[in-house]
Amino acid sequence: MFFYSTRDKNNHKTVSQAILQGLAEDGGLFVPEYFPQINWAELDPQLSYPQFAAKILADYFKGDELESQLGEICQNAFNFPLPVKQLNDNTYVMELFQGPTLSFKDFGARFLAECMTRLSKNRKTTIIVATSGDTGSAVASAFHQKSNVDVVVMFPKGQISQRQEKQITCWGDNILAVAVEGTFDDCQKIVKQAFSDEWWKSRAHLSSANSINIARLLPQLTYYAYTSWQFQLAHNEPAAYIIPTGNVGNSTAAFWAKAMGFPIREIALATNANRVISDYIAQGKFEPKASIATIANAMDVGNPSNFERLSYLFNTWDNFKANVQAISVNDQQIREVIQAINSQYNYVVCPHTATAYFARQQLSPQKWIMVATAAPSKFETVIEPIIQTKLAVPEQLQILLDKPQYLVETQADIKQVQQALANKA
Repeated sequence: MFFYSTRDKNNHKTVSQAILQGLAEDGGLFVPEYFPQINWAELDPQLSYPQFAAKILADYFKGDELESQLGEICQNAFNFPLPVKQLNDNTYVMELFQGPTLSFKDFGARFLAECMTRLSKNRKTTIIVATSGDTGSAVASAFHQKSNVDVVVMFPKGQISQRQEKQITCWGDNILAVAVEGTFDDCQKIVKQAFSDEWWKSRAHLSSANSINIARLLPQLTYYAYTSWQFQLAHNEPAAYIIPTGNVGNSTAAFWAKAMGFPIREIALATNANRVISDYIAQGKFEPKASIATIANAMDVGNPSNFERLSYLFNTWDNFKANVQAISVNDQQIREVIQAINSQYNYVVCPHTATAYFARQQLSPQKWIMVATAAPSKFETVIEPIIQTKLAVPEQLQILLDKPQYLVETQADIKQVQQALANKA
């Protein structure tokens, strides 16, 4: 199978080439030439999640140099639980935060690292990534001490939680953590500039671990495919998801799983005060804006990269709004939801997952699965004052919090980030 640029169908690559390159030469994002149709009714219900993932991703890797290693890649990447818990009669929670850095980003980052290290055996790769919170720690953890790969993680200084920052900056070695004076969008802009900058291109094979990389999207579609299949088997009806979204990669992956034929009734997006998707659905014009800081900080994105993939899938505004619904949630509503869920169900959600529950209350009484994107323990400064309870710290988080920090600070300037990397080398 080939992967095309969203901006030029003649620009096509194998999956390995697309993974190594990250972003297409024309600035577009890679998408598959077609979505393989999976007959989920014929799948063995006893398949483990890693086995299932390898099976449904097989067509994307057909004929590629990674094809024979796909089973091992999935086994190594997806070695933690994927629970779906019932909150009430018609609301479920898919906990995507059981991995080593306690966020859904572990699925994509670990899969990408398994692919990238195999592809970089004979050539050094530099990964550059922007993060509004959880991507950075997941990528740093997945790539730490991997041979022949250097990683630059940029985050907006002072705009992520203290625990998120510690998770990004505790690695050292081949991981360079950069606190940028600016917003997530400034960090993301530097990533895109690097792909067209001669210094970055000539220094090493440059790739990205943001959700612009196809090896982040493919593993993410597997958990929607798997849980919708399991939900259909258990309830004899298709699943529906409410997805907190910022850069729109996680939600795009869900639409891709649906495009493959998995039993998904509908998909709703929950956004915070950064309303660019809601505004597009309402007005028909995509207008990126400066990002607004909120307590659901990982969703503070004013120019979501994966909008390009989603609008490529639904190629007209009418088609887009017929398939995509988005509900915007403000900080006060997030706080109220965190309090209400804790009081009613004795269950604690992070601020991002809270946006999904608020959206749930606006939607039909049919069954819905809320996508829980991060462990609440990463956001104790927001949550503890709301619920008046101290949150337990999971063991895997405490290990990272106890490590020393390694970081540099720069302005939102590609030349300064370049200098920081040159100094590290």
